Amino acid sequence: MRSLRTRVVLAAAAVLAVFVLLTSLALERAFRDAAESAREERLLSQLFLLMAAAEAEDGVLILPKNLTEPRFGLPQSGLYAAVLDEVGQPVWRSASTMGIEVPLTGAVQPGRRVFERRAGTDGNDYFVARFGVTWATGTVPTTYTFAVAEDLAPYRKELARFRTALAGWLAAMSFLMLGALLLAMRWGLLPLRRVAHEVAAIELGRQERIKGDYPTELRSLSDNLNALLAHERSRQKRLDNALGDLAHSLKTPLSVMRGALNPDIGEPERVATLQEQIARMDQLVAYQLQRARSRAGAAAGLSPRAPVAHTAERLGASLAKVYRDKSIDLELDIDPSLTFAGTEGDLLELLGNLMDNACKWARGRVRVSAAGARRRLVISVEDDGPGISAEQTARVLERGVRADESAPGHGIGLAVVREICEAHGGTLEIGRSPLGGAAVSARMAG
Repeated sequence: MRSLRTRVVLAAAAVLAVFVLLTSLALERAFRDAAESAREERLLSQLFLLMAAAEAEDGVLILPKNLTEPRFGLPQSGLYAAVLDEVGQPVWRSASTMGIEVPLTGAVQPGRRVFERRAGTDGNDYFVARFGVTWATGTVPTTYTFAVAEDLAPYRKELARFRTALAGWLAAMSFLMLGALLLAMRWGLLPLRRVAHEVAAIELGRQERIKGDYPTELRSLSDNLNALLAHERSRQKRLDNALGDLAHSLKTPLSVMRGALNPDIGEPERVATLQEQIARMDQLVAYQLQRARSRAGAAAGLSPRAPVAHTAERLGASLAKVYRDKSIDLELDIDPSLTFAGTEGDLLELLGNLMDNACKWARGRVRVSAAGARRRLVISVEDDGPGISAEQTARVLERGVRADESAPGHGIGLAVVREICEAHGGTLEIGRSPLGGAAVSARMAG
């Protein structure tokens, strides 16, 4: 079954069926116990009426012909009575027992009461109540057993009527509950339908991200989808930038090669120029391809998390060799448990650009720190160099702009770091460090 709604409906219907079955069994058992208890009380009342109507005459127990309960005088009326002596032999039977064998036998001890269901020889079942008494009919008290029986046919009809009514009510309640469940499920699955509509709108290009405010259970899904979409847009933008950078970089070598075709230029010089520019173009293509590959990793939030401290240590060891002449004091203040919610390539490029810039401009100290709180990661790189003025802050984040045009470089390092931060839902901030130089802080989703 591929439909989530069908699965939920079938599971709910199965649970509801089990609940209705157990409820019906429990209610029927309770009704049966109550009905039997009521009949026991009623038969006991009939016993007391019989004992009240009985009289002793010449040592013999006598009961009147017309009893308070008229059914005792109607043959096979369904209500029967008898009085037994101490050995269980009947000394009196009601007129209702005429022509039928009712199981009223069995003497009981004085003061003892018995209520039971007994089968008759005629194939019918009866509720039988017996009570033993000691009757002072003369100088010597005599033990008697008063017995009353009732046919189970009315009880069974009453139980059948109850079962029919119970089945009807439970069936109606089941349909109502199932309908209420369908409505509740429709309401509960409404956020899923909204997500599906938004995803369809994104596929058609009508919107760029999931905008709805969804319940907690779906918020992680919508956040991850938005992160995936943002990462893909950012990656596409980076690829477009890489193609633009490559095209722009190749313009100069192509112009030089075009100039080398001038017939005034000698053959040896032309060959040397062409070889030089071809080598330069090869380097540019390799550089741009490497950048594109490093950015084509897994989507943010879906890739294995990269350890920040370990990556910073690796970069620090490499930079120490590059800037061996400056004797940079590199300080790392990073919790080993901190991780970056993206690809290791993005983290390497982010930290690599920031740490390389800091080492390039530092006089002798560079400090790298990181902190994480409330699903946010902040990476700060500080140096004791000349710093970046407030006027230059906005410009150096643009592609191809450098703080010092006389210094070697391409002017794209901080722009690349800013793009990585934005791809991970963050920002890049430039300020002044307590060390005296620049402090660059990358704030991203952790």
